[in-house]
Amino acid sequence: MKAIRRFTVRPVLPEPLQPLSDLARNLRWSWHTETQRLFQAADPEGWRPADADPVRLLGAVSAGRLAELAADQHFLRRLTEVSEDLRAYLDGPRWYQDQLAKGTELPAAVAYFSPEFGVTAALPQYSGGLGILAGDHLKAASDLGVPLIGVGLLYRHGYFRQSLSRDGWQQEHYPVLDPHELPLTLLRETDGTPSRVVLALPGGRSLYAAVWQAQVGRVPLLLLDSDVEENAPGEREVTDRLYGGGSDHRLLQEMLLGIGGVRAVRTYCRLTGHPAPEVFHTNEGHAGFLGLERIRELTETGLGFDAALETVRAGAVFTTHTPVPAGMDRFESQLVARHFADDGELPGVDVERILDLGTETYPGGEPGLFNMAVMGLRLAQRANGVSTLHGAVSREMFSGLWPGFDATEVPITSVTNGVHAPTWVAPEVLGLGARMFGAERADEALAGAEVGDAGAADLGDAAGGAAGADLARPGTPRRWDAVTTVPDREIWDLRRALRGQLVTEVRKRLYASWRRRGAGTAELGWIDGVLDPDVLTIGFARRVPSYKRLTLMLHDPDRLRALLLHPTRPVQIVVAGKAHPADDGGKRLIQELVRFADDPRVRHRVVFLPDYGMGMAQKLYPGCDVWLNNPLRPLEACGTSGMKAALNGCLNLSVRDGWWDEWFEPDFGWAIPTADGSATDEERRDELEAGALYALLEDRVAPRFYDRGAEGLPERWIEMVRRTLVTLGPKVLAGRMVREYVERLYAPAALARRQLTPAAARELADWKAKVRAAWPQVAVGHVEASADTVVGGSAELGSTLALRVRIALGGLDPDDVEVQAVAGRVDTSDAIAEAQTYPLKPAGGHGLEDRRLYEGPLALDRTGPYGYTVRVLPSHPLLASGAELGLVAVPGETNGADTAGDAGVLLR
Repeated sequence: MKAIRRFTVRPVLPEPLQPLSDLARNLRWSWHTETQRLFQAADPEGWRPADADPVRLLGAVSAGRLAELAADQHFLRRLTEVSEDLRAYLDGPRWYQDQLAKGTELPAAVAYFSPEFGVTAALPQYSGGLGILAGDHLKAASDLGVPLIGVGLLYRHGYFRQSLSRDGWQQEHYPVLDPHELPLTLLRETDGTPSRVVLALPGGRSLYAAVWQAQVGRVPLLLLDSDVEENAPGEREVTDRLYGGGSDHRLLQEMLLGIGGVRAVRTYCRLTGHPAPEVFHTNEGHAGFLGLERIRELTETGLGFDAALETVRAGAVFTTHTPVPAGMDRFESQLVARHFADDGELPGVDVERILDLGTETYPGGEPGLFNMAVMGLRLAQRANGVSTLHGAVSREMFSGLWPGFDATEVPITSVTNGVHAPTWVAPEVLGLGARMFGAERADEALAGAEVGDAGAADLGDAAGGAAGADLARPGTPRRWDAVTTVPDREIWDLRRALRGQLVTEVRKRLYASWRRRGAGTAELGWIDGVLDPDVLTIGFARRVPSYKRLTLMLHDPDRLRALLLHPTRPVQIVVAGKAHPADDGGKRLIQELVRFADDPRVRHRVVFLPDYGMGMAQKLYPGCDVWLNNPLRPLEACGTSGMKAALNGCLNLSVRDGWWDEWFEPDFGWAIPTADGSATDEERRDELEAGALYALLEDRVAPRFYDRGAEGLPERWIEMVRRTLVTLGPKVLAGRMVREYVERLYAPAALARRQLTPAAARELADWKAKVRAAWPQVAVGHVEASADTVVGGSAELGSTLALRVRIALGGLDPDDVEVQAVAGRVDTSDAIAEAQTYPLKPAGGHGLEDRRLYEGPLALDRTGPYGYTVRVLPSHPLLASGAELGLVAVPGETNGADTAGDAGVLLR
């Protein structure tokens, strides 16, 4: 029979055990080994490392066992030590506080919005890399002491659980999550009533949401939940599933995340005294509406829309993770207009101004669509991609927002992702570090709190945030160099032990999967022989969109079988991944892989594990020798799974995409050659790249793994593992990533926001309006150069060209513009590559037809075909870059206002 009512019975802990509750509800336990061991000691049978959850464990442990623990002096001493360690972690100064003590100007707080957060398997609010990245961002911010507030949604079904049918077809299951059984606390008003966030909907309806708080170390994570009694049935389901439902459903989710999220932050700060955020960071476009809510707040103080927009932009950071336009959230403009009309949300804010911010009114766009990423860029003065290559892809993809500028000058920088080492490094690897260097030194190195040899980015240099501001990444901290002293035998024994643990885990999961597929116990005896702890093990696990090419390895099945079954150098492969529930193409790829893995000839050498998640991943990364990644270049924004593997001594075998493109070295693994010339013929490209993959495995990877020295050790392989840990390890840390965000984006954004007092914001808005109105009359007139420098179409290296140019300013003052010479090598079409800019200064006086004269030197410092041009840009001290307004005047072109759009507003 089914219960007519469900509720949670909480345990009553004896007084000596009360600290267990605080430890369970702070998610630091998910990356703190000693806390995990404490809970395991409390209930060894109930603690399952793969899906550990202290809240559930405490709810299930018997009263008798609790009484035993309350009288166990050894356990109580451990409890006191772990509790005091947590208190010191929460209250003590860390990297951020050290920077403040040195006088560095940093934000009082940062609000970080994301549609998903992968903090721990015990809080399943993630689907893939975006959520895991967001979780690692929060954890690293906590370790560094960054005053961050995370903001997301609480999905009552989370993302789906995956199983397989007998014929290998993906099946989805949506278990109901009870927030009372999760490591969450309901945010309450001072009178004890639950706090509520309210949004207005068309037709006089309202959308209410409760606010749940997860504590991620020092960082609060606020999750909005629409499943509350005040809502009608339709509104209660707004936060039912991650990435579920149609356009209207998704729009409501994103309105709640962005607009409701800002209101939740305000409520949290009011109730707790937490400093109000000076910087708002939007992790992908889903939360883009947060900027509209901040504009509404400012207009209610008497600030006009344009001045409010400038204020909001100054304190905003937008991160895009999308390498293709199809990956962006886009809505019909009419749908958006309906929700922001007079009876909808944000009263007093003109709906046409809202539409202008997100509509694709640029070359190549679709004017009838409202693009959340486009709105995110227009509402943020600083934006970034998530690897160097992805930054370049993003600048090209969004270049239509800055017409007249080369893609290289589009003001989108990059901060390469990182991963939270304490979460993803196996305890055995941590233990080795603690034995060799001491626990404190190992923890500091993994947290990424120290600055490498290259030094931290200078805050002043980071203010522009454009492509050219990508700064040198940190070098190798001395603590990581200590890995060079670890003996070969210890490294190899550790790698084999981790491989053995993976074999055990795979067999357990494979058995459970086959049972769910309908197999009987009698037909599963073969699973005891699946995988071998002494065989080269390759891992491949990720989401399954087509561009990640799950089945590239199957392109030549016979050649793959020969690799798997090689008599002296066999290979074994562990595969996992989920396709989106609506992606039948992805499901067919999984089925194809599963059917190959079901073949009795190879099923002991290749397996597919369903229900890929954090619990599985934490076993998979350490146990693999090689991590495979073969996306279609350049469609992988970053690809952090290979980073997690590398931190455990796993070598990467990958197409040079995402982070691997910038940090690949032969010491760390292998690069799969790409058939870029065959990009238009996908079948041919797959054939060539699959062939390259097979050849690498046959000729280089497997031979190196099995090439043993006098002591039976693969010395060259071990050295690659060592170099991966020493040199690559510090680069891939989330601590390094968050430091870069703080230094290059958060700090400049906070400074810009502080400079925009209401008066300054009005002045800037008025100045922009003046410049836009005058810009059609701004023109580059006659350009002349010193005649004696260029003779017969050539000039000598090191000579200087004296330029003089007349500029029509259209009524603007000289201080309103910057005149530049742009020079560099040219190709056969006279396009300038690797351009450098040289300022030209007013020469005084007016020329003919009210044109001003500018002049300056141009140093000829390169050989070969060379060219130059002259351009005019708007100039103001509060602009983050010269390209910000999207306005530029060049010789021979008309600068009509309808062709120039700035990142903040649509020009008419």
